[in-house]
Amino acid sequence: MANDHAAGRLAGKVALIFGAGPNIGGTCAHFMAREGAKIALVSTRPETAADAAKFLNARHFEALALTGDAGHEPDVERVVAATVARFGRLDSMVYVAGRQYRQEIMDFDLAVWDLEMKGYLTGAMLATKHSARAMTKAGRPGSIVYVLSDAAHQGEPGNSCYCAAKAGLLNFARAAAMEFARYNIRVNSVSPTFMEQNFWMFPPEFMNPERKPYNLSADDFLQGIPLARFCTTADVANAIVFLASDEASYLTAVDIPLDGGARAKYWPWTPGKYTGITSERYAKMKPNRYGVPSDEENP
Repeated sequence: MANDHAAGRLAGKVALIFGAGPNIGGTCAHFMAREGAKIALVSTRPETAADAAKFLNARHFEALALTGDAGHEPDVERVVAATVARFGRLDSMVYVAGRQYRQEIMDFDLAVWDLEMKGYLTGAMLATKHSARAMTKAGRPGSIVYVLSDAAHQGEPGNSCYCAAKAGLLNFARAAAMEFARYNIRVNSVSPTFMEQNFWMFPPEFMNPERKPYNLSADDFLQGIPLARFCTTADVANAIVFLASDEASYLTAVDIPLDGGARAKYWPWTPGKYTGITSERYAKMKPNRYGVPSDEENP
């Protein structure tokens, strides 16, 4: 199968993606590759990065699998150098890495807090530091994009560390955008709300309206979204393709809300009460990997 996307919106560009799983990171890699980008994929698990690279290579896209911990500076320096050594340049860095741990504040384990902050915030800083160095050393413009969450803008009980880390990264992005403007390196972010992929990642009891401690089900999220559906990995990837492209060359320090209008709606209005929408249809759907249904993954 020939690669018919060589003249796409990211033709000739190189993207480095931290967090190469088959959901958000893998879908971003796929969609960026379809637009002509060469892709370097980083994961703490060698098999995860290798699977993503295999998926792209099978479609005749250029992809490099790398192993490293974004929170460990020598690893970050190494994978950035490996990307430049392989592809000769670095144009975009997308940061999706990190792991969420839900604990209540009065019971929070400090080691877990440090681990979550390291993954989401410290790792993003290190990835930014070394990616920006590579871009400026080559004298090239660049794009840096962080995947945040609506938790960066709102308080969620039982998820305080995640909220703090994502909110910190939101303002770090603004500060980085100001620092890097003189190098023509743009720094932006996207903030998805509850995602469709959660139905395949979380245990079944997550959908139970009696779930403790806060009695929130997937339907509770869906009831508050004016566009009446959850965010998909394709929604995230499409926004990141745009931010990495020359179409967004005058856009920096911006966060794109991928929430179906939830952030802007009048707070007491519950759209789902008028539409009758439920999460049952999502539970019956086939899981997606890399932005395609799992049974269509092999070309």
